Amino acid sequence: MLNNMDINTTLLLTIFFVFVISFIFSMFGQGGGSIYSPLLILLGYQVLLSTSTSLVLNLITSLSAGYIFYRNKMIDFKTSFIFMPGICVGAFIGGALAKFVNTKFLLWLFVFFLVGVGARMVYTYWEKGKVEEKPPQSLSIAMYALIAFFGFAVGIISGLLGVGGGIFIVPFMVYVCKYPTKFAAGASHLIISFSALSGIIGHAAVHRLDIPLILITGVTVLIGGNLGARVSMKVHTKMIRAGLGLLMWALAAQLLAKLL
Repeated sequence: MLNNMDINTTLLLTIFFVFVISFIFSMFGQGGGSIYSPLLILLGYQVLLSTSTSLVLNLITSLSAGYIFYRNKMIDFKTSFIFMPGICVGAFIGGALAKFVNTKFLLWLFVFFLVGVGARMVYTYWEKGKVEEKPPQSLSIAMYALIAFFGFAVGIISGLLGVGGGIFIVPFMVYVCKYPTKFAAGASHLIISFSALSGIIGHAAVHRLDIPLILITGVTVLIGGNLGARVSMKVHTKMIRAGLGLLMWALAAQLLAKLL
């Protein structure tokens, strides 16, 4: 009976936190994929189940948000598809390898990932905006090769850790490919959809997915993300990003305490 109570409490906490994360992140066009995996691990779920479930949540949020960008004609399909081969292969390999990678090593990767991503989000508080231009009409052969390699590397990380990869893709497209932020965000959602699906297939090939958990959290993400996108906040976007960056540092500290 006690075990059942513990399970029910954990599930309720999972639903609550997943809802809050999807609600807040959707307010500024993100899916929360950087947080789902470490959150589930801290709530007591196994690392493999946490990463595979997180990938499904990434897929759901990316498809939902990507549709909005598609309706507003803010997805450059040509450039997005250049990322696909590398990121899909990388995500499949990362997902398949996750079962064979030492759990402590994965947790250390999560710590470094959260610290790095948290720093990037906190930095946006002081980051100055730039004048947005149109997407570039063409890319060089060297850029094609760089995108393919970059996509593969991000895919590996995505499959291993169950994260979306948007935190890497958007800055890469903005600062390296010289894309406007909104177009980069739109392309990111499309790319992440394929990356997450490939990672899920990789995980499913080597271990069983937790279907009940996926269904419950999936519905929660849809509701939270939809409501968050419809609600306007008085708090400045930069303050929200910085606050979430601090939250990522707190999660990293919790994981670090668990490791030590």
